[in-house]
Amino acid sequence: QVQLVESGGGLVQPGGSLRLSCAASGIRFSIYSMAWYRQAPGKQRELVAIIGSGGSTNYADSVKGRFTISRDNAKNTVYLQMNSLKSEDTAVYYCNARLHDSYWGQGTQVTVSS
Repeated sequence: QVQLVESGGGLVQPGGSLRLSCAASGIRFSIYSMAWYRQAPGKQRELVAIIGSGGSTNYADSVKGRFTISRDNAKNTVYLQMNSLKSEDTAVYYCNARLHDSYWGQGTQVTVSS
């Protein structure tokens, strides 16, 4: 059974930082591309960042220079370091694992507000 469990969300002030984690089980983690998506109220889910099995990364323009995706294959975990957070980063953040198939976590809420 595949499980992706996100953690690290919460309430943070504008300009602050958070680090999200996604622990995977039930898949051969190292060969999967891992991604973070987010969905704000009333908006479509959007890709935030993706890291390939070889470590290549890609980011949405809105988070470039502020967010960093990384992975630890020994821990079957992918991270999203979020710095200089803005109110528009408020959303539910979802972890995604993809190869020939695709799996999703349950999401973690990130709220950026003073």
